[in-house]
Amino acid sequence: MELLTRLKNLDAYPKTLEDFRVRTVTGAAVSIIAGLFILWLFISEFVYFLTTEVKPELFVDTTRGEKLRINMDIVFHNLPCGYLSLDAMDISGDHQLDVDHNIFKKRLDAYGKPLPDGPTRQEVLGEGLRDKDGKEPEPLPADYCGSCYGSGATPDACCNTCDSVIEAYRKKGWAFTGAESIEQCVREGYSQKLAALAGEGCQIYGYLLVNKVAGNFHFAPGKSFQQHHMHVHDMQPIKDQPFNLSHTIHRLSFGKDFPGILNPLDGIAKGRHALPGEETLGMYQYFIKVVPTMYEALDGKVLNTNQFSVTEHYKGLKNDNSGHGLPGLFFMYELSPIMVKFSEARKSFAHFLTGVCAIIGGVFTVAGLLDAFLYHSMRSLKAKVEIGKAN
Repeated sequence: MELLTRLKNLDAYPKTLEDFRVRTVTGAAVSIIAGLFILWLFISEFVYFLTTEVKPELFVDTTRGEKLRINMDIVFHNLPCGYLSLDAMDISGDHQLDVDHNIFKKRLDAYGKPLPDGPTRQEVLGEGLRDKDGKEPEPLPADYCGSCYGSGATPDACCNTCDSVIEAYRKKGWAFTGAESIEQCVREGYSQKLAALAGEGCQIYGYLLVNKVAGNFHFAPGKSFQQHHMHVHDMQPIKDQPFNLSHTIHRLSFGKDFPGILNPLDGIAKGRHALPGEETLGMYQYFIKVVPTMYEALDGKVLNTNQFSVTEHYKGLKNDNSGHGLPGLFFMYELSPIMVKFSEARKSFAHFLTGVCAIIGGVFTVAGLLDAFLYHSMRSLKAKVEIGKAN
């Protein structure tokens, strides 16, 4: 019994008799408000406990020998697909001319709606042309061997279509001029078809795989080729056509998307609603800083991708073939040596339990102090009123 008596002295919560407890209306109001406040804070803490937390880390990027994937979906509102060429190059000396792998083109009418022929892979300029009457060219004899006009790889090389002549010229590093004097192009109605493309737009979408080093890719009119170690675009066949480089970037990203990623160029439109007389011919340049990024999910899966920041510059050009610049859309990118790692994590249950206890204890303590203040204030006021009445 003596042990139990000593144990009772350790009770931190001494009880009072029921007869000595006073219940008040203000105490009831404070209790209800405190209970609702505790419920609201508990729900907030529970939602926070269920929320996934993403923790960022920075460290030096030591990866090497990887490829960089560039995803794109860009609409040129007033430039036909037949005029456009996509090229990529980097500081390692790797050049990709007239990229056609995993790149698709969709012809658009003047209102931006797709034309019925549907999307096709990037084609050489003039592919699938018909003659000036809109008919398919007559079938060629089985032994036909068209002239390459001196641009063939060998003296007896055959160029049976206008496209093959253009490709031979490109490989030779020659500008393609005088389509009217090329038998194959006259037969296929090359010039007439180019003129008929005026007023169309083009949607280019797909992805590029490039080396993970600094470089650039660009969209520009005319066939591209290398000449004396220089990158050249042959604009002779379309030199008389107006070039309107107004465009909308629906998507541009480097690698796969991860939760919370923000691609700053998505939805950017340039020159779409140009006023009469406003320049739309020029060099649209985007300077991109690519930041390697690693995203680790709760289940341990790791996604290696990239984020980027961008600045832009526009240089207007005169439509006079003065050679002071190549009109087009240019993306210059370089990679940051710092990698960002995002790791998903959940809050521990002990953290949640500590928060709940702090909420309940804190609110009850503050509510008790408030109730005591109100109770004693009411008693004091009531006593003064009674003394005033007695006097």
